Amino acid sequence: MVSQRSALRVSILAVGLLGASLARAVPITTDFEGFSDLQSVTTQVAGLTFSNTTVLTSGAAGGSLNEIDFPPHSGVNVVIDDGGPIEIAFAAPIVSFGAYFTYAAELTLSAYDGLAFLGSVNSLFISNFASSGETPNELVQIDGLGSFTRITIEGDAFGGSFTMDDLTATPAVAVTLVPEPNVLLLVLAGLALLALARRRRRSSSH
Repeated sequence: MVSQRSALRVSILAVGLLGASLARAVPITTDFEGFSDLQSVTTQVAGLTFSNTTVLTSGAAGGSLNEIDFPPHSGVNVVIDDGGPIEIAFAAPIVSFGAYFTYAAELTLSAYDGLAFLGSVNSLFISNFASSGETPNELVQIDGLGSFTRITIEGDAFGGSFTMDDLTATPAVAVTLVPEPNVLLLVLAGLALLALARRRRRSSSH
């Protein structure tokens, strides 16, 4: 016979799992593989707005990128700082940002909350393109500053000095997700057991 206490435990566990599935901070990611060579990136990635950002496709794939000095981190596409620093505005605040960079001038990533400057990080090297002797595709991350709504990525002030690939931005607020079917089944099973235990307890009292 199912006890009311054990049924209640199942219900609490199921509801806890349901809550966990509804409150995950899902990172925003892009590898720029859905773009064509020399295409400008603006608002095509949901939640992000880019400025001074243009896609380059590997020369081995028929594009404009010199992949010998600036190899993609994955796939065949990267983006370049076209005409000045890349700026990315976020539709909702984020708490961390990272991407893989190959650069001919030292990089500075700066985070802002609106117009308020929060802090910055620099790349490890003055340059790291392949023929410089350093390892290309350095992961540069900025976090630990609280939430921010905009970043700038600056190498040479006039642009054309770095490539970026495999971007990840983590939202500050958990995103509501559709719960998985097995979690919903756990919730329903727990509630059914609880109802059954109550019915049997009521019957035994008569």
